[in-house]
Amino acid sequence: MLPTVNWIAIVVVAIVAMLIGMWWYSLKGFGKQWIKLMGISQRKMKEMSKNAGSSYLLNIIATLVMAYVLALFIAYTSAITFVQGMQTGFWLWLGFIVTVQFGQVLWEKKKFQLFLLNTAYNLVGMLVMGGILAIWP
Repeated sequence: MLPTVNWIAIVVVAIVAMLIGMWWYSLKGFGKQWIKLMGISQRKMKEMSKNAGSSYLLNIIATLVMAYVLALFIAYTSAITFVQGMQTGFWLWLGFIVTVQFGQVLWEKKKFQLFLLNTAYNLVGMLVMGGILAIWP
């Protein structure tokens, strides 16, 4: 049987993670570096912006799933402090996100710097989400 989770907390941390991502990949954050590492032209960026609505919707759904699974692990580990939640987020990040994204470097020949930029974003998100979920009653 799955543990009980706080759905309001899950929605809130998903929104927080999306806000972190919006800043991370903005031009004020690391957006310029991401564009350069991806090799995206200004024309391609404009094209991507036109179709961003469905991508944002799907990303919100994916982030909600991630927040839900993280909440389950927070419950399984009995994490009740911000640091304990961050530790749970860290281990899940290291075990699943880093290892999967590293395959993009090995097999898709993505730049290692792009891997670092993307996995660092995921680390920040997992740490913040884990911390919040652990302290949210």
